[in-house]
Amino acid sequence: MRLLIVEDNVELAEAVRSAFERKHIRCDVAHIAEDAAILIETTTYALVILDLGLPDEDGIALLRRLRGAQRREPILILTARGAVESRIDGLSAGADDYMTKPFHFDELHARVQAVLRRGSTYQEHVLRAAGLELDIETRQVTIDGKAADMSLREVELLELLLRRIDHVVPKRLLEDQLFGAGDTLGSNAVEVYIHRIRRRLQSTGLPLTVQTVRGVGYMLMQA
Repeated sequence: MRLLIVEDNVELAEAVRSAFERKHIRCDVAHIAEDAAILIETTTYALVILDLGLPDEDGIALLRRLRGAQRREPILILTARGAVESRIDGLSAGADDYMTKPFHFDELHARVQAVLRRGSTYQEHVLRAAGLELDIETRQVTIDGKAADMSLREVELLELLLRRIDHVVPKRLLEDQLFGAGDTLGSNAVEVYIHRIRRRLQSTGLPLTVQTVRGVGYMLMQA
């Protein structure tokens, strides 16, 4: 899962990003609306955390622009504007939730999880296939009830494949979610992690395989 934090306060943005990283949730950061719009257009995000007081465009205007362009990413407003009118404006413009500053990170994290649970894509707490289970909150993977030692990116890749089991996951989507904006991406980076997942599944004996759909992406299938 990858989030986008749109916040012009550099120190606050970094603090929130670091806090989510400790929860094993990757984040990109944009400090102005223009950069946020480009990232949202080119990268797949599970959710956007949006400040309203941006230097180049008001956050409400950006929100309306995104919704007008049929962007459906969940958006949680995080702002110093606490007036009832501001809350109404934000929610009416298409925000999925609204929080005011100052805030406690644990509440922000809980609200993000709640918004994602309401969405059509991020409903399940535990993803299952055959004897494989992935707890999306703790990031723990178990195989036949035994904990599996996997890297964060392996877990992220497995989550994307499990959420779309028996359906093709485009390679571009995997690149966006595993690496995102600003990360160094080798030409075969996705293939390296796909190979690791394949090898792990083969070693377990579970009836699960990762198929390559040439020119499109990858698909997790139950035999």
